[in-house]
Amino acid sequence: MDVWDSIVIGAGQGGLAASYFLTQRKVTHLVLDGNPVAGGAWQHRWDSLTMHDVHGVADLPGETAPARSADRANVAVPNYFADYEARHQLPIVRPVVVEEVTSEGELLVVRASDGRAWRTRTLVNATGTWTRPNWPDYPGVDDFRGEQFHTATYPGREHLRGKRIIVVGAGASAVQFIGELAPIADVLWVTRRPPQWRTSDFGPQTGLEVVTEVEKRVVAGLPPISVVGATGLMLREQEQEAARLGAFEDPLPIFERIVEGGAQWSDGVVEEADVILWATGFRSAVDHLEPLGLRGPQGGIPLVRVEGNVQAATTAALDPRVHLIGYGPSASTIGASRAARRAAMEVAKKVASPFGTSRNVSVGGG
Repeated sequence: MDVWDSIVIGAGQGGLAASYFLTQRKVTHLVLDGNPVAGGAWQHRWDSLTMHDVHGVADLPGETAPARSADRANVAVPNYFADYEARHQLPIVRPVVVEEVTSEGELLVVRASDGRAWRTRTLVNATGTWTRPNWPDYPGVDDFRGEQFHTATYPGREHLRGKRIIVVGAGASAVQFIGELAPIADVLWVTRRPPQWRTSDFGPQTGLEVVTEVEKRVVAGLPPISVVGATGLMLREQEQEAARLGAFEDPLPIFERIVEGGAQWSDGVVEEADVILWATGFRSAVDHLEPLGLRGPQGGIPLVRVEGNVQAATTAALDPRVHLIGYGPSASTIGASRAARRAAMEVAKKVASPFGTSRNVSVGGG
C-alpha cells in the first residue's frame, strides 16, 4: 500500500479549498468524497432553496462563487463545485464512505466501508455536519401518525402546502422554514429556548466577536457551537410576509411528549399536526476519527490556537497530524476556505522532509 503525504476527507467547500492549497504546495494527496457526484451537502438541499435564500456561498480559492439569483441552490452550487474540480484537476476519488481512521506508528490509515484503505502521513478532515442531523428523541415520537422531517430531509414547501405543521427549533433554519411555509400552511413554532434575535447590524467586528467565542470553545476542548447560530436571528425580505401573519410572535415552549395526532404539553394541552419539522441542527461528522482518541475531557476535539487568526485553528491538539476544517470557528463557507489555507500550510511543513520514494502522482485507492 502506497503512502500519501495527505488524505482529505470530504469534497465540500473546505475539502476543495484544502486540495487547491495542497496542490499549490505540491503536496501529494487524495480527496475522498462520500457522494457519487460533485456538490458536497449542497446537492441534498431542497428544491425550493434558491441562491437568493442561502446565507452566502463564499468564493473557492481563485474562483468566484455563483451570484444571488432565482436558480436552485442544489443545482448552482454543485455545478460550481464540479467545474472547480475539473478546472483545477483536483485528485478526487468517489464515492468513498470513510468508516474509520486509525494510527499505525507514524502513519494514519484511512479505511472505507468497501474495504479500501489508504496510508497517509497527515489527514485533513472536512466532513462538515450534513450527515449527522440531530433528531431529538421525545416520548411518543414513534407513535406520531403524521410525517416527520429534519432539515436534512425537508421535502420543500409544495409538499407541505395546506398542512398543519409544528416547526421545532430556535435557529436560522427554523426561521427560514417558517418564512417559507406560513403563507401557505398552518404553522406552529415551538422552541426549547427563546429565540435570540439580532438587535444590531451584523458588521465585521460583530462577526469577529462571534467567531472568537466559537474558537475559544474548541481550543478549550468543548463541543463546538454553530457560527451561524451564534450570530443571532434576523428576518430577511423573503420572511416578511410570514412576519405580517404573526408567525414569529411568541413561539411555544417545547412540548412534553408527542402523541398520535400531534404534541402534548405539560399542562395537558394537545396541538394537532400533520407534520413535525425538526429544525434542530446538526452535529459534527467526526465519528470516523474516534479511534484516534482526539477528544478531550470536555467532550470536544481541542484545536491548537493560532495567534491573530481565529479561523485558523485546525490542528488537533492531541494529534498534530490531523487537521479539521469546518469544525468550530471554520464552520462557514468563508471560514472553511481560510482554514483550508492554514491546514495546507501546516501539512506542507509536516511532510517537507524527508519526502522519501513513496510520493504518488496518480489518483486511486489501495
